[in-house]
Amino acid sequence: MAPEAGSSPGDQLLKLAAIGTAAGFFSGVFGVGGGTVIVPLLIVWLAYGERLATGTSLAAIVAIGAIGALAQGGFYGNVHVVTGLLLAIPAVLGVVLGTALQQRIPQRAVSYLFAALLVGIAIELVVK
Repeated sequence: MAPEAGSSPGDQLLKLAAIGTAAGFFSGVFGVGGGTVIVPLLIVWLAYGERLATGTSLAAIVAIGAIGALAQGGFYGNVHVVTGLLLAIPAVLGVVLGTALQQRIPQRAVSYLFAALLVGIAIELVVK
């Protein structure tokens, strides 16, 4: 766990639990939670750098996505497995390319691009 200056390990664990709970809740309700919830909260609440927050979020998404897909599919029949796998194949290439790009541009630029993406998504959701 990346230590936050002036924060006790207990405080960090509570913040991580809150972040995880919010990410799980939003994943279940809206299908989002990793990048849109975990990354900003790790940066703001625990002072993670953009790159560390992104990598940590990706690790958490593995479990969130697997459990979410099992629950949506097993309990409600809301998973089209073939489509999911077809989406996953190019997504793997995309994450490799995106990670390579992220490591080559300034961290501040990554923050601005991510903020712009979230604002754009919010505008799109409100307009529709």
